[in-house]
Amino acid sequence: MEPIEIVFLGTASSAPTKERNLSAIAIRFEGEWLLFDCPEGCQQQLLKGSISYMRIHHIFLTHMHLDHVLGLPGLIATMQMHQRLHPLFIHVPQGWKNKALQIIRLAPKTNFDIEIKEMKKGIVLENKGYTISAVLLKHEIDCYGLIFKQEDKAGTFQREKAIALKIPEGPLWRRLQLGNKIKVEKKTFKPEQVMDYSKAKKGVKISYIVDTLPTRNYHAAIKESDILVHEATFSQKNVKRAKETMHSTALDAGIAAEKTKCHALYLTHFSSRHKNAQELENEARQAFGNVFVSKELERIKLEK
Repeated sequence: MEPIEIVFLGTASSAPTKERNLSAIAIRFEGEWLLFDCPEGCQQQLLKGSISYMRIHHIFLTHMHLDHVLGLPGLIATMQMHQRLHPLFIHVPQGWKNKALQIIRLAPKTNFDIEIKEMKKGIVLENKGYTISAVLLKHEIDCYGLIFKQEDKAGTFQREKAIALKIPEGPLWRRLQLGNKIKVEKKTFKPEQVMDYSKAKKGVKISYIVDTLPTRNYHAAIKESDILVHEATFSQKNVKRAKETMHSTALDAGIAAEKTKCHALYLTHFSSRHKNAQELENEARQAFGNVFVSKELERIKLEK
């Protein structure tokens, strides 16, 4: 199994700078790329990061502010130009489908299907090996945090034991792997008779939280993330401005990571007033130790 990979396509808020593109990330799982937000300049960042837009099947837009969505028409146009045929699924906050359609209509007509799906709290995508969940944030407009969760490995199925117990191969084996009891000729078998639970592993969890006031609303959803990508738009020196614009400070991000027992915190979505992000890292470390400043086109590989 290939390691799961995150690429930071941009780390700026509101407007790009010479050093930073607008905030977005991509996650690779088993050859598929998932794109979270699609700001202007995103297409070029995908190219620089060697990310195949033909392998992007799902795009998740946290909210419909222009600095998170304006790259969409250009990306769709390029997909069409390169003769894409397979469908593209675009996930947007509930109630914002019409706005997404207006933006997509700026792109030329495509030979591939584009389906817009509205997100609400809970699981928004369930694919083989992983899920994507959404949690409502507190911003000027409807905005969602997004959580990638690799499927947990319950343990190792011991084939030889199932054969010795004369359990027929097929659906009954699968039921035992899923933790269910089964009956074979009036005999009841329990999962622990054929499963080695000592080899159970938790799947990778990555949470992406941008554009929100710090609230406890999203804490349960991001709990124990392997990587929490959290906005740090401002420092505490600008806390008044953060509240006015409904954003978080670096300290807020550190507190969120500490309270939810995350393993690593990556700060992103920086205001252009912060030329040196080291100040923001130091501030977050007041609450949480394992902090990193996200860098443009930085790649992180995770394997469990």
